[in-house]
Amino acid sequence: MLLAQFMVILDVSVVNVALPSIGRALDFSSGDYQWAISAYVLFSGGLLLFGGRLADLMDRRGVFLTGLAVFTAASLVSGLAASALMLIVSRAAQGAGAAMLTPAALSIIMTTYSGRQRGAALAVWGAIGSTGIAAGVLFGGLLTSFLGWEAVFFINVPIGILVAALTWRLIPAGTNAPAVRRRLDLPGAVALVSGLVLLVYAIEGTHSRGWDSARTWLLLVASVVLLAVFGLVERKTATPLVPPHAWKIRSLISASAVMAGVTGVVVGAIFLSSLYLQRIIGLSAVQTGLAFLPLAAVITGTAAVASKLLGRVSPRTMIAFGLVVMGTGALLLANSGGGESYVADVLPGFLLLGAGVGPMFVAISVAAMSDVPQAESGLASGLMMTGHEVGAALGVAVLTAIGGDLTTRAGLIDAYPRAFEGVLLITGALLVVTLVAVPNRKGSNAGHATPHH
Repeated sequence: MLLAQFMVILDVSVVNVALPSIGRALDFSSGDYQWAISAYVLFSGGLLLFGGRLADLMDRRGVFLTGLAVFTAASLVSGLAASALMLIVSRAAQGAGAAMLTPAALSIIMTTYSGRQRGAALAVWGAIGSTGIAAGVLFGGLLTSFLGWEAVFFINVPIGILVAALTWRLIPAGTNAPAVRRRLDLPGAVALVSGLVLLVYAIEGTHSRGWDSARTWLLLVASVVLLAVFGLVERKTATPLVPPHAWKIRSLISASAVMAGVTGVVVGAIFLSSLYLQRIIGLSAVQTGLAFLPLAAVITGTAAVASKLLGRVSPRTMIAFGLVVMGTGALLLANSGGGESYVADVLPGFLLLGAGVGPMFVAISVAAMSDVPQAESGLASGLMMTGHEVGAALGVAVLTAIGGDLTTRAGLIDAYPRAFEGVLLITGALLVVTLVAVPNRKGSNAGHATPHH
């Protein structure tokens, strides 16, 4: 289960470093760069709660193997992609597979272990997130440099086959629940994903069509209608993806909204910086992977320090502090646009971004879970993870729209500082949301929460 989850987490970051090479090979437009990331996180996040319901109502091993098969096959197709459209569609399929694989894997762990063993297993599960992101930027550079960009997708195939063989051998089959189809909110899941896809598509098109174009507004209206249909379906169905009372838990909803914004900024910053480091500063794919390691190390280190301080500092205070530090890093990067020195122009901003993000991921998780009953911690974690993935897709789309042309050197030099000016505005808005909406409590009532980020 851990090996499968490591593969899924790895695929979030490993593609970033390979993007310039993929873009050259498949003749990407600015929008194609964004969709190569957004398609994956949109479908994984949009279908995550549905995948969790599948794992609860059906044979967990069967759901896991189905998700693994979809993910592995889509990885193979991604590596064989001959056009931007083919790659984007296969990346969406990877996300759909991950949405089944991840909750089923966690469910298998929860039902296999108990007591101290379960605690140890969950601790390792949580650590996989940070390790996968850090390893992804490094592996992405190594694989792209020595084996070509296709290798970042092909590497999933033997891993997927190995995991499938181990699963058949080690995990016992379960039983299907009766009348399961009537208990699955498939219309709600379809409406949610469709609405999010149209929303991202509308935002992505604004840098070429503008916000005042008929196309933009038609797409935005269609997106709002579909998301409203999702809300209506959720209210009417007997088994909604998210129970109605969960939307009334202020701490969970406000902290999840901040999580979505912070994740969007971080993933968008990594996405743009990968292009900038290789095209403007002139780093190789391997050097780019190494250039991201200080960012990953600072996030991990400051998260560890923050976890020790939560008994004395309230989560809201820690989130607010992190947003200020993160905004300072964005300001440095906005003012260094066009600079060609990694150490002087990029690294200081990276270190401040990481120093702000690390404490926030810990504090947001605690704030979100503070009013959630123990019995519903899985649902709350799923909702927060959904915000995490959807925020990543929206963040890449928004920062791409703010930046503009990413296909030329001159366009990227202009886009990089402009995008980080957007990051500064977003962090300011998130700071207001934090101070107004996130409850201010010291300590943690959420000791049962498991960090996923």
